[in-house]
Amino acid sequence: MIYVDADACPVKPEILKVAERHGFEVTLVANSGLRPSRDPMIHNVIVSSGFDAADDWIAERASPGDIVITADVPLAVRCVAAGAQVTGPTGRIFDQGNIGMASAMRDLGAHLRETGESKGYNAAFSPRDRSKFLETLDRLCRRVKSGA
Repeated sequence: MIYVDADACPVKPEILKVAERHGFEVTLVANSGLRPSRDPMIHNVIVSSGFDAADDWIAERASPGDIVITADVPLAVRCVAAGAQVTGPTGRIFDQGNIGMASAMRDLGAHLRETGESKGYNAAFSPRDRSKFLETLDRLCRRVKSGA
């Protein structure tokens, strides 16, 4: 199963394309409306507008053998701890080896923004990010299928 933190996810079409090629079901989880699909392998879940409702829904279900796609580092921390394969929409993999540093850097960035030391601008999503994401998701799908 591929779980997608779908609010503001820039790679939904790419996820569906790779999932179809590998035969994975996809669950898109969001706080607001999603375009319905007739494909029985694609599931839409609309959660309440409560803080972190989509994150909580995904984290409660993610387990070994699943892939989670999120840009949200706290959600990534929870899913890595549950044994899921996790990547961001830019193709950045979160795993046991780097999730602690990713979490610390997120917290540092939040602190710098709060104190005015940083404006907190994110780089624009680029074609290179999209390409790296496709490569990463394909690799994760192959890894999960092989049981590694």
